[in-house]
Amino acid sequence: DQVGGSQPPSPREGEGRTGRYAPDGERGAEPNQPPSRNAARSDSVSDFEKVNAMHPDFKKYVCIAPASVWFTKQFPKEKWIELIDELDSGVILLGAASDHELCEFIKANTKLQKIINLSGKLSFLESAALMKGAVMNYVNDSAPMHMASALNAPVTAIYCSTVPAFGFGPLSDQSLVIETKEALQCRPCGLHGFKACPEGHFKCAYSIEINDLKKGISNS
Repeated sequence: DQVGGSQPPSPREGEGRTGRYAPDGERGAEPNQPPSRNAARSDSVSDFEKVNAMHPDFKKYVCIAPASVWFTKQFPKEKWIELIDELDSGVILLGAASDHELCEFIKANTKLQKIINLSGKLSFLESAALMKGAVMNYVNDSAPMHMASALNAPVTAIYCSTVPAFGFGPLSDQSLVIETKEALQCRPCGLHGFKACPEGHFKCAYSIEINDLKKGISNS
């Protein structure tokens, strides 16, 4: 991860995955035939029931989607651990199967006991149901931020190498954008991101203050 350059986007950055997560009752339907309203409502209720059973001891919880396909758009794992150590609610780590190792590292190195790693274990709709019920969703500038916006779920979006001025910011009623307070001449370094910081210091991420991240949840 120390070699600069870009790489192709993955489904985490917004490529379509609807076929994989199509409701079972709707597979095989004609392409132009929309799912029935009753079927959609049934699937939604089922998803909420499933995810509620996954955190029975959490009176309230936050969701964290710590990964991004782009290194310079991903908040460092050490900083995620620092944030989680400051939280008193349950934490649910979300992501794709490829994010499981990262989430396990974060889980293993935090002081918090009420934390579970569900990366790679949920459907798209189950992840959405969890995010909808969270008191806060902490995300990078990546697909989970747009999921939170679509759900009007509370979200704190962390911008490292990119900036909200690109036009891809959170749209939820309860949303907070967090970025470095340092005036870095190198930021933004690109529209999407790179495999490593082109300047070698990644100050746009490491200079973000944890107390700023806590503002969103303190107001929820």
